[in-house]
Amino acid sequence: MVCTAESVAAALRSVAAVVAAHRDELVRLDREIGDGDHGENLRRGFDALVSRLDDGALPASPSAVLRLAATTLISTVGGTAGPLYGTALLRASTAVGDVAVLGAAEVAAALGSALEGVVARGKAEVGDKTMVDALTPAVAAASSVAATGGGVAEVLEAAAGAADQGAGSTVPLVARKGRASYLGERSAGHVDPGARSTALILRALAEAAR
Repeated sequence: MVCTAESVAAALRSVAAVVAAHRDELVRLDREIGDGDHGENLRRGFDALVSRLDDGALPASPSAVLRLAATTLISTVGGTAGPLYGTALLRASTAVGDVAVLGAAEVAAALGSALEGVVARGKAEVGDKTMVDALTPAVAAASSVAATGGGVAEVLEAAAGAADQGAGSTVPLVARKGRASYLGERSAGHVDPGARSTALILRALAEAAR
């Protein structure tokens, strides 16, 4: 895969389609331990991003596309998801710089910086039952594949698989961050919606990279 501005934009369109398709699932998961708006908020944000990609000239670099996505989500997604995903994308944009084509190392670095941004913004760690539980193993898997010579598609496939497992690992956890933490022990037994949406987004990126 040649990871240019055009392909990054196309991948984000794929993410928007996946988020829309799983909107009701994410709403249901969030109703179980939150306020039920996660799916609709994400759908609205990614729909707005697609509109901006349609209405304007395509940004010149992958970094600029990621920056556009970040500012769009921050301005249109309510709750905690907008700031968290927006910060992740801003950090990813900074990590890749102004290169015209992203390789596996740049993609892995972008994911690593995205995780750092989420942790800095949300003050969560592995085990808190948040998107960090999906993103942390995803970054580790992506970095490992990139370090051993894997390509962009392989890096994203590894990240997606690890994120899916990480999201599943949140089921028995008791939430220690966010609205779900108000439920205490009753938050156990449910998938964290932010971890699930993280896994869905990374799976969409991996499918686009194929």
